[in-house]
Amino acid sequence: MSKSNAQAAAEARAARSFKKFYFRGVELEDLVKIHKDQLIQLVHARARRRFKRGLKRQYIDLLQKLRNAKKNTVIGEKPDAVNTHLRDMIIVPEMIGSVVGVYNGKVFNAVEIKPEMVGHYLAEFSLSYVPVRHGRPGLGGSKSSRYIPLK
Repeated sequence: MSKSNAQAAAEARAARSFKKFYFRGVELEDLVKIHKDQLIQLVHARARRRFKRGLKRQYIDLLQKLRNAKKNTVIGEKPDAVNTHLRDMIIVPEMIGSVVGVYNGKVFNAVEIKPEMVGHYLAEFSLSYVPVRHGRPGLGGSKSSRYIPLK
């Protein structure tokens, strides 16, 4: 009886499938193949306006560099990072699987684009500031930290 339970558990593990990703009701495989006009209807209003007004050359160049990086990658490896200052670039399905170095004002933070990031800006994944940690003493937090000996 325990053997059949173990067998059933093994079959359940083999038959287990991963949760499919949907972006506003569209499956990932369809999202990658989708036409630009249909993608515009899926994203939020600010992104719709941005796409309708047209992408500038620098954004198109970034997409081209990402395409080339993915094309020149060995199967099973991550593509080379493409560095950019374009923090206001909206992530499109074509970018999924790419690695982008997003400049935060000091360094390029490597961001691997995942399906959940579609429709967001690159800047959301590379903070340009250090978040405040409240409740901890800092420089000048007490009288003793101001004391500097003369010798």
